[in-house]
Amino acid sequence: MTASAPLARLVRPSRLARFVLLLTGLFLYGLSLRMMLDANVGTAPWEVLHVGVTRHLPLTVGVVSILTGAVIVAFTALRLKERIGLGTVLNVVLIGVFLDLLAPLIPNPVAWGWQWVQFLLGVGLLGFATGAYVAAGLGAGPRDGLTLALNRLTGWPVPRIRSVVEVAVLLVGWALGGPLGWGTLVFALTVGPAMGWGLGLFGVGKKA
Repeated sequence: MTASAPLARLVRPSRLARFVLLLTGLFLYGLSLRMMLDANVGTAPWEVLHVGVTRHLPLTVGVVSILTGAVIVAFTALRLKERIGLGTVLNVVLIGVFLDLLAPLIPNPVAWGWQWVQFLLGVGLLGFATGAYVAAGLGAGPRDGLTLALNRLTGWPVPRIRSVVEVAVLLVGWALGGPLGWGTLVFALTVGPAMGWGLGLFGVGKKA
C-alpha cells in the first residue's frame, strides 16, 4: 500500500478475494448509475439509450442494460474475437439487476441543489466502482471489451473509439426519448477524472 494507492492492499492474489472485490465494484457501479438516473438532470450516454428503449418497450432499465450488454458481448466474442471472462458476464448481468433492485431505495430529489449533489456523488462513486471491478482482474466489462476489440482491429486510439461509440449511443438514445440533460455534459467532462481517481486508489495502471 502507498499513499497514492491506499486501497492497493485489497487487490490480493486469492481468487475469492478478487471475486468479492468484483462483486463490490459491480454493486457500487449499479448504485452510481441509479443515483445519476434518479437525480433527473441527465445521465451517462448508455443510460440515455437504455431509458430511451424503455419508452418503447415494456422493459425496465435494468433489463435493457442486461440485454444490451449481452448483445455487445456476443458481438465482440463471436465477430471481433475478444476474450470474455467471469467478470465480463457478471458485469452484464449484475449491474442491470442492481439498477432495478435499488430503484425503490434511491431518492428522487426535487430541489435543484440536491439533484446535483446526488448526481455528482454518483459520478464519483462510478469512478471508485470502476477501480474496484477493474482491479479484480476477472475480465473487462462489455463496453470496455468492445472498445479494446475495435482498437485492435482499426488501430484507432482508445479515447477516439470510445468517444465515437459514446456519441453514437447518446444520439440514438436521445432520438428514442432518453433523458438528455446538462448532467450528460457534466458526466462527459468528469467521468474521465473520476475513473482515473478510482483506478489510482487501487493502484491500477501505476508502476510498482
